[in-house]
Amino acid sequence: MNTLAPATSPSAARTLTDPDTPFAVVDIHKTRRNIERLAAKADRLAVALRPHVKTAKSLDAAALLHDGSPCPITVSTLAEAEAFADGGYTDITYAVGIDPHKLPRVLALLRRGVTLRILLDSTAQAESVAEASRQAGLPVPTQIEIDCDGHRGGLRPDAPAIVKIGRILHDAGCLDGVLTHAGESYFACTAEEQRLAAKNERDTAVTAAERLRAAGLPVATVSVGSTPTAHAADDLTGVTELRAGNYVFFDLVMAGLGVCRIADLALSVVVTVIGHRPEYGWIVTDGGWMAMSRDRGTAVQAQDQGYGLVLRLDGTLVPSLVMTAASQEHGTLTARDGAPLPDLPVGTRLRILPNHACATAAQHQGYHVIDSTRTTNTAPEILGFWKRVTGW
Repeated sequence: MNTLAPATSPSAARTLTDPDTPFAVVDIHKTRRNIERLAAKADRLAVALRPHVKTAKSLDAAALLHDGSPCPITVSTLAEAEAFADGGYTDITYAVGIDPHKLPRVLALLRRGVTLRILLDSTAQAESVAEASRQAGLPVPTQIEIDCDGHRGGLRPDAPAIVKIGRILHDAGCLDGVLTHAGESYFACTAEEQRLAAKNERDTAVTAAERLRAAGLPVATVSVGSTPTAHAADDLTGVTELRAGNYVFFDLVMAGLGVCRIADLALSVVVTVIGHRPEYGWIVTDGGWMAMSRDRGTAVQAQDQGYGLVLRLDGTLVPSLVMTAASQEHGTLTARDGAPLPDLPVGTRLRILPNHACATAAQHQGYHVIDSTRTTNTAPEILGFWKRVTGW
């Protein structure tokens, strides 16, 4: 199966020395390995896997998920849902609380034969969905968002409104099930904390589903997942599907939590050294926060990785060198713990590993694709270019 799109960048780049910097790079070997790891875990837990495509936002990357054929997916925007529907995906969950103004786009996808599930956590949203479904003569499959850890939206599993919302949706033929996301697991710093977060995520979702069933309401879907809990879960009894997205690329936050190794990070950004400030101990690059994002997710971890760790083009770490500051188009590299700065002349190309793969990927229109198992010199060959979906 060919999962690589042709190199469609304007430069028709052949190696990482060719495109103008900064640009995003994906290692297809590491991406495949990350995908296979979680797929095997889901198989062991006997639960369906519904990958979240919000990190890569790429049809080419998604082709690696299920041997090139469309599989059930999760999206974070309707633009993603529409693009993936165009690519043949027909089983999609839009896992962001629905804005009633967007329901015409939801209905348009349903009319195309796409099973598009939406999410909500209020009676106002449920009433809007029920009314739109009745007017269209087309039920909108809807999940109730459950709050398992106070991270963002959703209803607590004991909230009285859950049954009321369930009834509104059921009466309109729209009730599909419940969904929760253990967002606080991104701050669970040990394997045991992550295991407990996964258990709480499962228990919360199953409790909410049982409340609906006890009220005589059908619950087809019990959906859980985050990258840390998906990898930490050891029992998903009562759950029908597992969601995760960051795991496709991983990042320094996940490495800092111990969910993956730095060697598993599949996304990096190529930058060029454009100056030196020896009086400050700085190496200056052309990759600022517009290339890396403002995300500083490792700042709360035991090892703060600044804006990212530094690799040479061949993927080897530059010892002690960290991207510690960023302005819009400038990145500042400094040595950790008083180590000497390496000799990196102006024009040297480097790769930066990001804190948060989703945020960094969002800064780019696509990815130049390499395969680390095929690297034979310091300038890896570019095998293709994967476009990203943008917008909302």
